[in-house]
Amino acid sequence: MTTNAGAAARARAVIPGGVNSPVRAFGSVGGTPLAIVSAAGATVTDVEGTEYVDLVGSWGPALLGHAHPAVVATVQEAAARGLSFGASTPAEAELAELVVERLTVGGVAAIERLRLVSTGTEATMTAIRVARAATGRDLIVKFAGHYHGHSDGLLAEAGSGLATFALPGSAGVPPEIAALTLVLSYNDLDAVRAAFAQHPGRIAAVITEAVGANAGVLAPSPDFNRALTDLVHEHGALLILDEVLTGFRLGPAGRWGLEAAGLVGETGWLPDIFTFGKVIGGGMPLAALGGPAAIMDLLAPAGPVYQAGTLSGNPLAVAAGLATLRHATPEVYARVDAAAEVVASAVHEALTDAGVAHVIPRAGSLFSVAFRSDAVRDYADARDQEAWRYPPFFHAMREAGVSLPPSVFEAWFLSAAHDEPALDSILSALPAAASAAAQAQPSA
Repeated sequence: MTTNAGAAARARAVIPGGVNSPVRAFGSVGGTPLAIVSAAGATVTDVEGTEYVDLVGSWGPALLGHAHPAVVATVQEAAARGLSFGASTPAEAELAELVVERLTVGGVAAIERLRLVSTGTEATMTAIRVARAATGRDLIVKFAGHYHGHSDGLLAEAGSGLATFALPGSAGVPPEIAALTLVLSYNDLDAVRAAFAQHPGRIAAVITEAVGANAGVLAPSPDFNRALTDLVHEHGALLILDEVLTGFRLGPAGRWGLEAAGLVGETGWLPDIFTFGKVIGGGMPLAALGGPAAIMDLLAPAGPVYQAGTLSGNPLAVAAGLATLRHATPEVYARVDAAAEVVASAVHEALTDAGVAHVIPRAGSLFSVAFRSDAVRDYADARDQEAWRYPPFFHAMREAGVSLPPSVFEAWFLSAAHDEPALDSILSALPAAASAAAQAQPSA
């Protein structure tokens, strides 16, 4: 047994920054990061033996709750047969078939082929490569505040003017690579039109999160996703819908399924390439990209676009994904939605009672907190808030036994395992946390 501080110090000695993904370092909220040793249902337990009601949910995959017995048993059975083979397995096709089935709405199949990879970054990177091959064009459009993984071309920041080439968003990204990306304001179709007008015949694809969830929740304006798809297609480009986070979390067919129900066939709203992650692997490293055969068969060995991964379709990850999707029933989604409604409403009530200006950006069961009075439509809005109120709020919740995302710019995740006692613990912690946010002062 050690302490969180001891675990952090040990990690810093051998791991850059002490973490293998930056947000885990608590840089946005300060304090000592948690070193988690186990999780079950709605809770996680740190190295000191303290149990927390968890609202991180492994950043999305824990739809059923942590360590769901059926998922664990399925993975254990798969592990007993071998950890990896470097060869195809029947379960890979089984998972692909299940995804194709889930993304069939109104008799229309959104995808025909699915390629399994290991990370969301790999999925979006590959989707862009395929889009460039399909169109013979080079430029990519993304939206400010949307995160599509850490590949060089997507770690880009907006340039100095509308529809201008992007600037590197990280050290180590060559300007020439960043310049192949245009970064536009989200929910702004006019900006997209201007980009196509300024760069005619050069834009291969627009990539967008189905719901922005990496600058807090950035919900698409009504009909934005469909209208964006139509606009992109008018100019001969492809639409990449990033459902790495929202896919199979917001509903059986992800955000697209919720929006497309009753529309597919009438409007023809079909993205060209989907990317998936998180829930599709049930918490194991697994992601995917999918689309029609005409596009996806550009991938090797069927076509000229090279992509490979030694551990792609890992049998343990595939087993976890299959078990998770099979247990993600309509009843599960109803429970997650209901739990999210309870918590989001309680957060709003507590902050209102404490006199703290705030809004709760929300899309289905996804929500976040923004410390401002006006609605959040884009990245500029998300940044224009009293973010300094969040660290005291975060730490007050932690002291009361509730683990929140360690950044105001992250979504909160509920699960089907958040039962009445777990929700009661969250609700009991909120008044003191809201008071801490109300008393917060900006740092000098």
